[in-house]
Amino acid sequence: MEIGIAVVLLALVAIKVFQHHLPRIIYQGFIVVGLGLPLLITVYALWLLKTQGIGWRELVLFLVFYVLTGLGTTLGLHRLLTHRSFETVPAVRLFFLIMGSMANQGRAIDWAANHLKHHAYSDQDGDPHSPLHGFAHAHIGWILTSPPAERERYCKPLLNDPLVLFVDRTWMIWLGLGLLIPYLVAGWSGLLWGGVVRMTFGNHVVFAVNSICHTFGDQPFDTRDRSRNNWLIGLLALGEGWHNNHHAFPAMAFHGMGWKQFDFTAIVIRLLVRAHLAWNVKQPTPALIERRRARFEGAVSAVN
Repeated sequence: MEIGIAVVLLALVAIKVFQHHLPRIIYQGFIVVGLGLPLLITVYALWLLKTQGIGWRELVLFLVFYVLTGLGTTLGLHRLLTHRSFETVPAVRLFFLIMGSMANQGRAIDWAANHLKHHAYSDQDGDPHSPLHGFAHAHIGWILTSPPAERERYCKPLLNDPLVLFVDRTWMIWLGLGLLIPYLVAGWSGLLWGGVVRMTFGNHVVFAVNSICHTFGDQPFDTRDRSRNNWLIGLLALGEGWHNNHHAFPAMAFHGMGWKQFDFTAIVIRLLVRAHLAWNVKQPTPALIERRRARFEGAVSAVN
């Protein structure tokens, strides 16, 4: 296990250091190792879970880091950085962007650029990760085949933001800390559960928003793409699974609509508002939501 984890870390470092210097096929090989070996280690961890169980420290590390790094992706990289769904103080902004880097979602500005490109070409030619090119492509294959993120085109304002640039340039440090802290707390078993397994599970839940939530689920709104609401991904991805809602109203801060659509990220944003740490929270009016829903239902009725 220790050797496997060391190889994963070396692959991640190589991806960062050599991404612009190695032939593409070799660079893709590093990505395969960086994504594939953690899956094998996670399978090994599940075998350990069945045969030996899991200690309380390892369980707490997994849950705490899963939630914090998950919020780093959903709240920090997605709703705050990419869609500017609300505003917050610099310290909160910095914290959640660092958590997003610990999730191993790559550089912050690259993440935002790829996501905005996805919205611009959702399920059309040009979409980085549409199931139209295959479920596996939407889930993970696109990482191997997509061109570099178009940072200048989609994220020019972020390139002039000192705080964002700092996190973007130092993301490998935060990724390393996300693995080092569990190791310091509980040794190799802490690194296994709070580091590699947590990172693998969290990444594939995020990938599932691109694959599952464009394939399986409900479409209450006509977004002219294949985006869907999926309750399971909504739960596991801390609210990101209400994906058709999000495509209907991309800038809205709360993706879940009503108590039946549980959105943990929205709860955290509401807590930040109550603590006077967040403001200008963007939400569509109830009238706009109903008009959009009625327009879709009317179109469906006309077809039927």
